[in-house]
Amino acid sequence: MKRKGMSVIKLLFLLINIIQAGGIGLFIYVTTRKICEDDQARAFLGQVDAIPKYPERIMWAILLLLILLGSDMVIRETRKEKNGKKVAATLAIDLICSMILVWILDFNYNGVILLVFANIILFVNDTKIKYLLIGVATLGYLVADYDLISVSNNLFSIRDYIQYYSEARQQLLFSVNNILGSLNIMIFILYCIFIIDEQRNTIQEVNEWSRQLQYANDRLKEYNEMTEKMVETRERNRVAREIHDTLGHILTGVSAGVDACIAMLDTDTDTKRTKEQLEVIAKAVRGGIKDVRRSVSELRADALEHFQLDEAIRDMIAEMNSLAGVEVIFHSDVVPFRFSEDEENVIYRIIQEGMTNALRHGKATRIEIDAKKIDGVLHLKILDNGRGCKEMKKGFGTKHMKERVAMLGGSIHFSGENGFLIDARIPIRWGEEYD
Repeated sequence: MKRKGMSVIKLLFLLINIIQAGGIGLFIYVTTRKICEDDQARAFLGQVDAIPKYPERIMWAILLLLILLGSDMVIRETRKEKNGKKVAATLAIDLICSMILVWILDFNYNGVILLVFANIILFVNDTKIKYLLIGVATLGYLVADYDLISVSNNLFSIRDYIQYYSEARQQLLFSVNNILGSLNIMIFILYCIFIIDEQRNTIQEVNEWSRQLQYANDRLKEYNEMTEKMVETRERNRVAREIHDTLGHILTGVSAGVDACIAMLDTDTDTKRTKEQLEVIAKAVRGGIKDVRRSVSELRADALEHFQLDEAIRDMIAEMNSLAGVEVIFHSDVVPFRFSEDEENVIYRIIQEGMTNALRHGKATRIEIDAKKIDGVLHLKILDNGRGCKEMKKGFGTKHMKERVAMLGGSIHFSGENGFLIDARIPIRWGEEYD
């Protein structure tokens, strides 16, 4: 509704200026012709200080300037120009046209400057340009006053032309001229009120947007804090998984190796074999310490830094065989056994945890590891001949194996009916880089 009202006010403002300015030009032309037809030119010239030299040309010039002003105003309204410099340029053209129009009319009408003045307030956003144009428009309106200019210049007067007619017509013409002038000022005031109201609404909208932006910013801060906590928790869990897998594996092997040493000391007086076993244990402990340190700092098994995945797995199997005397068989039909870094890390840790659990909990003596590729998915199975378990208990190791596989979009299942089986399905990003 407000926008409709504003559009109506703008249209009325433009129409009144067209009617009054154009009407004065047309009235002077028609009256001049009437004076000539009545053969009253000499008498009329004796009564006035000045007359327009070319009334017809004045009429057409006024019409042309009014068309230019109206077209400029319509273009601004329809195109909704946002470029401050372009808007300022069009308003400067309007201001020049209005000044020329006032000059052509010998300052008998200056209300058209109010129209330009109002458009400057509405359309110009740049403060410096706005104040400059307002200053020029204000000065022009104050200076372009007939009573002020006519003191030192001979100007024709619309009053002289009105007084040529009878008293009855004079009253009518003076009334119409004064009413149009008053309406122009009233509409200018109403136009300014609408502009102020619209700008106030704009300020309120900006304040509301600011409040919404602040609310969104607060929510974003909360989300960032929550995300940081989630990342921190996820990182803590990753570190815990790595340490559990690495330290658990090596301690299990060390425990089995120490038990073997104790058994050898009980049955064999020759300490040479015991010493050899202890050296193996010491080597495994040193490797484990190094692996733990690397797991904490980089969260990647040390073996994977130095060897390819299949080499790292076979080295880990050999270490387990030498420490605990467990028969571990590794078979893979995937050639080469190479994947992306995150995939290799998960595969390595699952095999490591599977062997550790088989020895620690299942007391297994044989572990079979089988890897196959089926339709872009790695099928990894780890089966031992240990005690197994009828009821699965979610321990730290199995929980972290699930988390690792889930990160890659895979799945893992456990079965303890006949020994213990770990069955993992891991989607692999196969590509030339792994060929």
